[in-house]
Amino acid sequence: MSFLLPIDLATLGAPEETAPPPDRIVSGDPRHLTWNAETLPDGALFAGIWESSPGAWRVDYEEWEFCTLTAGISILHEDGEAPVTLKAGDTFVIRPGFKGVWEVVETTRKLYVIRLI
Repeated sequence: MSFLLPIDLATLGAPEETAPPPDRIVSGDPRHLTWNAETLPDGALFAGIWESSPGAWRVDYEEWEFCTLTAGISILHEDGEAPVTLKAGDTFVIRPGFKGVWEVVETTRKLYVIRLI
């Protein structure tokens, strides 16, 4: 077994198709595709590629997430803070406790690592 895990759409297979829960949708009809490349046996860490079509929904992070956008434009509206516009090439961390709205302006794709706490 190799300890190197390439994260490449060509080798990840079919994505999981999801959407935000209806009671969290703020606008539009966002649809998500997730190509999960890694899940630790204890279920506390995930890594892969995520994509969303335009729309906005409420988020409430209980986990830690490291992201790099590879395509698109999104705006994160943290409750009580100024909105932050993110575009392809931006890298950021969302800390546990983040509450607000994730708005996808232009179909967004990101690389992610999620660590549950």
